[in-house]
Amino acid sequence: MLWTDTSLHDLVCAKLGGARLVVVANREPYSHVFTGASVRYERPASGMVSALDPVLRACRGLWVAHGSGNADRLAVDRYDRIAVPPDNPQYTLKRVWLTKEEEAGYYYGFANDTLWPLCHVVFARPRFVLSDWEAYVWVNIKFAQAILSDIQQEPAVVWIQDYHFALLPRLLKEARPDLLVTQFWHIPWPNPEAFRICPWKQDILWGLLANDLLGFHIRYHCDNFLATVDHELEVRVDRERSSVFHHNGVETLVRPFPISTDFAGLSLQVTNEEIRDEARRFHERYGLHERRICIGVDRIDYTKGIPERLYALDRLLTKYPQYRRHVVFLQAGPESRIHIRRYKELNHEISRLVEEINWRHGDDDWMPIILLQEHLSFPRVLALYTLADVCVVSSLHDGMNLVAKEYVAARSDGNGVLVLSRFTGAARELQQALLINPYATEDFTDTLARALEMDSGERRARMGALRETVANNNIYRWAGKVLSTLFTLQDSRGLTQEKEEAERTLLVPIMDNSDVLEE
Repeated sequence: MLWTDTSLHDLVCAKLGGARLVVVANREPYSHVFTGASVRYERPASGMVSALDPVLRACRGLWVAHGSGNADRLAVDRYDRIAVPPDNPQYTLKRVWLTKEEEAGYYYGFANDTLWPLCHVVFARPRFVLSDWEAYVWVNIKFAQAILSDIQQEPAVVWIQDYHFALLPRLLKEARPDLLVTQFWHIPWPNPEAFRICPWKQDILWGLLANDLLGFHIRYHCDNFLATVDHELEVRVDRERSSVFHHNGVETLVRPFPISTDFAGLSLQVTNEEIRDEARRFHERYGLHERRICIGVDRIDYTKGIPERLYALDRLLTKYPQYRRHVVFLQAGPESRIHIRRYKELNHEISRLVEEINWRHGDDDWMPIILLQEHLSFPRVLALYTLADVCVVSSLHDGMNLVAKEYVAARSDGNGVLVLSRFTGAARELQQALLINPYATEDFTDTLARALEMDSGERRARMGALRETVANNNIYRWAGKVLSTLFTLQDSRGLTQEKEEAERTLLVPIMDNSDVLEE
């Protein structure tokens, strides 16, 4: 079955009945910002937003998120809600307000300076700060209150996104046991030995086990989670069912659901005149005509392997001097989490490497690397995809990596080469990419040369196979599989309840008759 927005909408309408679909994420899909005296809206360059926005459009649901735009409060109603997208409303966004102190402790602190490095095996030591943990607990409570006040006593399905809300499922279930709650963990889950150092590990695990269904990108992460639970808690782990039984037989299913992108939507969008205009502007601004173009599109993060790809590019220009003046590498993506010291250091390292490589290999009218450390609108990102002869994804550890799938979806011309790290979840699906170990600089370098030299026939054959994979395993299939599993679980529990009630009904007259016989 080929999943589409229509088939997803039909599934949700058929199964939800009168219940509401609520998606919870730290990041909002649209933010409002000041431009001088006026206010405009932005769509953040986020893989999760790109994945979930079309799902919410199809399902007409409610998105609950942190209101982070500096003009966000001006755009909402008295209930902190706004219909989005602002130019074509199709679902509702509810904003939750955080103080600077809450954001510092919950987001920059515990979420991204504790859980993020704890879950990514990239040699960054997690920090365990009590005040950060307390802020994380409080913000989870704050989101629970916002959700419960909005849905009141209505039936609802709550779909929680990512590692910012590990405690939220339990808070919701304690207040409303009837809610159907599922969570998707967008980053890897580490092995038990790595996770056991967390001082609040049991609180996190019990929070996650309050979900009816917990999803990860790949089976390996599911297995790591089950092994962690088995090591840390007195529960029954059923490996065959991939589930955990706890609290008087309550079951939490743990399943892999590889996330994807809106293949059909992106394939169509890149044909728009707006995208072509953006591509032309890139060409003119950076002198890209008559040159081979390689790109990297990443939020600046130590998990993305950006220095490693710069080392490989430096080596490419040394080992294969024929590419000098003929290749330009555009590294695009905004600085992120700059309040965290290691991110500041990474930004400085990347800037230093770019300056050194450009000085070593460049000349007056050609620089091998162009660093675009700025917010890029999604149309500008798509324009970069259409320009790129080669897209490089060199993550050191990644749950999935949607840039790889977006690049494939954007190549409606059937051209282009994807160079992809073996340490991404995407590598398990996108086998026709050129797979690399980003730590092995020499092999990485040779793979870049192979990508640049690949003949048209091989390029198109590989891209055709990649596009077929992403088209079949699109974002609607991901959402459909998650929700179908959840609804099937709900149906099976309903049947079990009906059976138990019927058995109790049958037992009553039998007991009564026995009483009469004894008399």
